[in-house]
Amino acid sequence: MAQKRTEALHEHAVGLDEQPSAAILRFLADAQVEAAKAVGDAISQIEDAATVVAETLASGGCLAYAAAGSSGLMALADALELPGTYGIPRERIVILFAGGAAALQDMAGAPEDDAAEAAREVADAGLGKGDCLIAVSASGSTPYAVGALEAASARGARTIAIANNAGSPLLGLADTSILLATPPEVIAGSTRMGAGTAQKIALNMLSTLSAIHLGHVHDGYMVNLFADNIKLRGRAARIVAAVAGCDERAALQALEKTGGQVKPAILLAAGAADVKAAEELLDTNGRRLRPALSKLGALEGSGR
Repeated sequence: MAQKRTEALHEHAVGLDEQPSAAILRFLADAQVEAAKAVGDAISQIEDAATVVAETLASGGCLAYAAAGSSGLMALADALELPGTYGIPRERIVILFAGGAAALQDMAGAPEDDAAEAAREVADAGLGKGDCLIAVSASGSTPYAVGALEAASARGARTIAIANNAGSPLLGLADTSILLATPPEVIAGSTRMGAGTAQKIALNMLSTLSAIHLGHVHDGYMVNLFADNIKLRGRAARIVAAVAGCDERAALQALEKTGGQVKPAILLAAGAADVKAAEELLDTNGRRLRPALSKLGALEGSGR
């Protein structure tokens, strides 16, 4: 049986425990950088996956993440941040984590071997045609991740796999596969390190590009954020002010009128007659801010 790359011994591993602390930390830091570089080789695959995710969310489908252990934590972080950052409805995000909530207190290993449980969770979530599941596994052979992907595919959902070993089962089963060919870990098999870093970067890139495709980013601003705390309300006001070219007081007034929604608040601050007019501009332009602003400018230029 061929050794998995994620289980191989790193070139600096021999005698590692005898090295000075500073040298060990340098090896660890350099390994993280090398792992991050592996993401660059997967750009086209991430691009394809982002298109799938954007199409799924645009058509009203659910986006599911399925993973175990360290990979599960990377998937969990991405999934939990989407509603607040890009305004994706929470009910459209499904998180399948081996062992469930209890694993966040005690991440036992056995649940990651339960492919049948993964299949049951896919069914319980009602995933099927029109939905998309992202399965993440460093080895690419974790039974829970493979089982979830197979079950989702059988029910008609589109599937995306992220793994760090070429030729692994997960990559072969998915509609869209992302190989993150990270080097061996400095601590052999400890995929919470390099492999996890690459997964985190890839997931960040995938979800961010998907949000851009959906029109939730404008000039680097998150214009579909859900402002549910003091920090985010302040950020929303600054975004409205920057894009609409108004002061923060006017931005806050616009946000109050739109119930905290940034896109219509920007249009309101930029000259839309009222909230209804701002919403109509967004609806007729696919909820995308840039063409809505252009249309608003054209209307103002015509004197309407």
